[in-house]
Amino acid sequence: MPPQHGSPTVRRLRLGQELRLLRERRNLTGAKAARDLGWSPSKVSRIEAAKTMPSTDDIAALAKLYHVGGEKLDELFSLLRDAEQRGWWEDYEDALPAEYTKFLGLEAEATTQRDWEPQVVPGLLQTEAYAREVILATRGIARITHSGVRSRVEARLDRQQRVLYRPDACVLMVVLDESALTRRFGEPAVMREQMEHLLEVSLLPHVSVRVLTLDSVHPVNTGAFIHLKFASFDDVVYLEQLYTADFVEDLGRVAGYESAFDHLRSEALDESESRVLIQRKAMLWRG
Repeated sequence: MPPQHGSPTVRRLRLGQELRLLRERRNLTGAKAARDLGWSPSKVSRIEAAKTMPSTDDIAALAKLYHVGGEKLDELFSLLRDAEQRGWWEDYEDALPAEYTKFLGLEAEATTQRDWEPQVVPGLLQTEAYAREVILATRGIARITHSGVRSRVEARLDRQQRVLYRPDACVLMVVLDESALTRRFGEPAVMREQMEHLLEVSLLPHVSVRVLTLDSVHPVNTGAFIHLKFASFDDVVYLEQLYTADFVEDLGRVAGYESAFDHLRSEALDESESRVLIQRKAMLWRG
């Protein structure tokens, strides 16, 4: 049984993955399967890549071609039903980039999240005021409207509740560069509140926050990334940029990011030492 927070995004990807594996087990190319079904090759490709949602008739036709029945066919139809559900993030899709909504859909079913952030406090750990200032900082460049800023802040706070505070919350491991604690967004009061909130959230049993100090040896020169792990799906790394975002799914490259995070975490302060440093930053912002 899928978890109660089961993500339709992950179900779509798993459905496409299952259909591709079934085709390959029959030693069929995508073009040959499409020809046998009277479809265009792009239809098979888009279904397997989760870019097109198949209909029940499509699933039935593919299952017949791949000689699939019984429990396996029931599983495919179950994945299709779950994939057609609406995710909470879709309420904000008009205000959020498409790549980010895909990330939220993946995150909803992640069992572990490993987050390296060299510039700002990660979105999951932001206060409302800090989040607003971070978004406003890029508003002129990214051309975000006033309503867009409001929607993005609301989405960020909603995300926090659904990821950090759900009953079966994922394990969140964060490594922050010290510069993220000293770069000001908004008034000093905003930063002070953010530091205090960061301390509070770091005490949650499933959250680990470590700080990589400015005077430490920096073992990996890389921008921010989020590594997601799943119970029944391959790991994915999310890379966010100014106008777009990329997903790293190649297992070799994902392993590289996993090693990079391990290096960064090993060079960072431990959780207790990191809290002491964050507390010092909070006191500086109070002054």
